[in-house]
Amino acid sequence: MRSRDVEAALLSCATVARERQASPLDPREANVFQLAAMIGKSCFPREASRLMQASERYFAAHPPMVARHAPWRQAMP
Repeated sequence: MRSRDVEAALLSCATVARERQASPLDPREANVFQLAAMIGKSCFPREASRLMQASERYFAAHPPMVARHAPWRQAMP
């Protein structure tokens, strides 16, 4: 990740922490929001709650794809 990408992710995270309506743009950002919520929960409980809710809303609207087993895997013991 380039420094500009990191900066954009931090700004997005800060925006969502302050506003209830903002949401992550992709699964990677939703995961970053979850991690930031877990890390900041003790010092910033309200903001952490908003980040976690935004992440949960994203994954509710965009469920992760389930990986299928590869055919070669059935032959392995």
